[in-house]
Amino acid sequence: MRVRGDNAPSNAFSLEEQPNKPGVALVRFYENAEPFEEKRDELTISGWVYDEYHLELNMYDGLSEDILGNYAGYLAQAKLHEAEGKTIPSLQQQVADLETDKAALTEKVTSLEGQVTDTQMAKAAINKTVLASLGGEVHCFMSDPDVAAEAKARGVTRAIVSMERAAQLPKPCIFAIGNAPTALVSLEALMEADKLHPALIIGVPVGFVNVIESKELVIANCRAPYIVARGRKGGSNVAAAICNALLYQIRR
Repeated sequence: MRVRGDNAPSNAFSLEEQPNKPGVALVRFYENAEPFEEKRDELTISGWVYDEYHLELNMYDGLSEDILGNYAGYLAQAKLHEAEGKTIPSLQQQVADLETDKAALTEKVTSLEGQVTDTQMAKAAINKTVLASLGGEVHCFMSDPDVAAEAKARGVTRAIVSMERAAQLPKPCIFAIGNAPTALVSLEALMEADKLHPALIIGVPVGFVNVIESKELVIANCRAPYIVARGRKGGSNVAAAICNALLYQIRR
């Protein structure tokens, strides 16, 4: 809404606690401030006019810093709130809602064998201490001599043989694929044959040959829960980062 005031807003936003809503802050966002002057009879009125948007958020230490770090996102929420005339759940509220499912998620993760990667780089980057505290471990069969020998004998990639080895693990796994598109294709073939039931597929291989096609295959068939970075971007570091983000969300 357009607001008039004697002075221009001193900051891009302000916070004020709601006396009738303990633990809730009203955030006022300001933009497009400009001076105005108008005459009424013999009186000259001057001041500032600006757009003001409101958003209610859960109050906590560091809220101001979080808003500064994602100002555009919060401002967009406030504008949408005004446009739709209804309360838009804040990012913090969404996280709070997810916390209610935290126990169930932890139970689910502790029932898994662990995580399978398609590179030693991803394996090295995953926080194995946190994973071990949940009863899991990281597997990567790509460098195993017998995997390389079998792949050569069959004329297939090591990624294919690695996924077949992973299918023999006793419990479901999270598959973090950041390099080999053929690993995703192999996962799809194993699932289609009812030989593999991943708990989650993280599909973020990087490159050009079959990268987009392999990702779209996972999305199109939707045989397991997935996190996929569409397009050609990704990498082992991205796969590991997603794994760690999931682990830290559970353990924080």
